[in-house]
Amino acid sequence: MLRLFKKILTTGIVTENIKPVSRTEQGREDELERMGVEVKRLIDRKFAGSIAIRQVDAGSCNGCELEIHALNNPYYDIERFGIHFVASPRHADVLLVTGPVSRHMQAALLRTYQATPDPKWVVAVGDCAACGGEFGESYACCGAVSNVIPVDAVISGCPPTPLALMKGVLGMIKR
Repeated sequence: MLRLFKKILTTGIVTENIKPVSRTEQGREDELERMGVEVKRLIDRKFAGSIAIRQVDAGSCNGCELEIHALNNPYYDIERFGIHFVASPRHADVLLVTGPVSRHMQAALLRTYQATPDPKWVVAVGDCAACGGEFGESYACCGAVSNVIPVDAVISGCPPTPLALMKGVLGMIKR
């Protein structure tokens, strides 16, 4: 135990210094906060305080999923604006669908869509979900999400940034 204390005392602090926030990062934080407040206001008015999202991977490379998961990290923290991700489509108001719809996921996506209660919104996230991306339509791929289920909004990008995802959700709620 004494050896451990000695090592701690002789090593010192090994963490990095905190970097000052740049103007572009500050501008992005301000835009996120401004957008979040507007989303929260609309959700409070139209959805009694919260909106539930179910994310569906229909065959993507997981790039879009990583950006969607970033929405829940402490930096973006979209739960503070009343947007919650749910595990069941039966509790969802919105389906976020990523990737080109593979033939193996076509039936599962249809069942998920049917299990989501009305009224519901479907958002195609990423270029692959919007138009099939580089996969297009083939024997193994249905292509765009709109080829399988009706789509209400599209958020383009490969992958779209968390800020673009927030803008897309805001645009969908405004309509």
